[in-house]
Amino acid sequence: MYITKVSGHRQATLAIQRSLKELDPNIEAPTVNGFGYTYPILEKVVNRAYMSVIKTTPKVWDYLYDNPKVVKNSMSIKNFLHKTSHAKIEKLFQKYDPDTIVCTQAFPCGMVADYKREKGLNFKLVGVLTDYAPHAYWINEGVDYYIVPSEEARERLIMKGAPAESVRVYGIPIRPKFAAQLDKEAIARGLGLDLSLPIILIMGGGQGLGPIKDVVRALIKMPEHLQMVVLTGTNKKLIKWLERKEQQTEKKILFYEYANNVDELMEISTMIVTKPGGMTTSESLTKGLPMVIVNPIPGQETRNADFLLKAGIAIRIDKTDDIGEEIELLLKSPERLAAMRKAAYENSRPYAALDIARLILGQNAQHPLDQKFFSSTQQNVLNKYFDEDEDVPLSRGLS
Repeated sequence: MYITKVSGHRQATLAIQRSLKELDPNIEAPTVNGFGYTYPILEKVVNRAYMSVIKTTPKVWDYLYDNPKVVKNSMSIKNFLHKTSHAKIEKLFQKYDPDTIVCTQAFPCGMVADYKREKGLNFKLVGVLTDYAPHAYWINEGVDYYIVPSEEARERLIMKGAPAESVRVYGIPIRPKFAAQLDKEAIARGLGLDLSLPIILIMGGGQGLGPIKDVVRALIKMPEHLQMVVLTGTNKKLIKWLERKEQQTEKKILFYEYANNVDELMEISTMIVTKPGGMTTSESLTKGLPMVIVNPIPGQETRNADFLLKAGIAIRIDKTDDIGEEIELLLKSPERLAAMRKAAYENSRPYAALDIARLILGQNAQHPLDQKFFSSTQQNVLNKYFDEDEDVPLSRGLS
């Protein structure tokens, strides 16, 4: 279970689903938008309010995020939503009779934990964190396992009240294809890019948020010859702006609304300029990609950025006027870029989804870092599953 269709939470859910099917092709593992299923109207209202706050008054979100006073004062609302969700959860459980529920976001995890506790059920409940700084809303009686991305996150979650034996450091689940080493020359040739020149990958999440225009402007003004690859997400205005900019500069600019080959784009990139969302961060670490973070959103992104800075994987730029200068300094320091790549690799956990799947199936976690884990046949099967959308439609008698 996750929330919001265009989100890292959903991508993490799909990665776990695909890994389960890799280990057991006959397993039934539907994915459900927990918020959209139980409270479809409220989901739309909350999503709009969240986006509005993030865009206009991000400091408000910083105040609200994991604030102990807010957590305490919102307990009555949380409990009300949990209790009033039971009827729909019961319909879902009657249909599937699940052995395990996996939640990649705190709200459905708390909702299911409350139902489990009140009904006296004994299915396995697994909470999978998709950011590097856990918050108190994850702590619920009835959660059997918490999956976290780092040892520091584990310690923080234990301090917030999670039983130490329940917290496993497996990482943020991403598609296994990111762990594969690819042919850089072939990828670059297919995209019309030159590996002898820096390639800057620019991403702003599913909504194309962040100062992407400022980044592109700064890179265009730089004297160095370089190439840009921009993923715009759902930001239509940004696409039109890039179409104009492409005609106004000699620098190579490729841009896509969505890309199914992000692993390839990361493979050939010199660095990534991005929002430090949990999924993008985990994918970048797996590809050993130095990160440039510009104006992270207060809350989870700021905390993710703190982790990356401390580990030596990223630099943070708070003033957009400094973007060009800071990136130019990085490009002129191959030793520093190499150190950042090394730190990224050292903090990556490319097989998190498989380890979570093994936990669900009662198997021991494995970390096959020194061997080619997927055969070509297995990888083809995995790609087939990834192309499918197995969300449970609300029209199937569950609304």
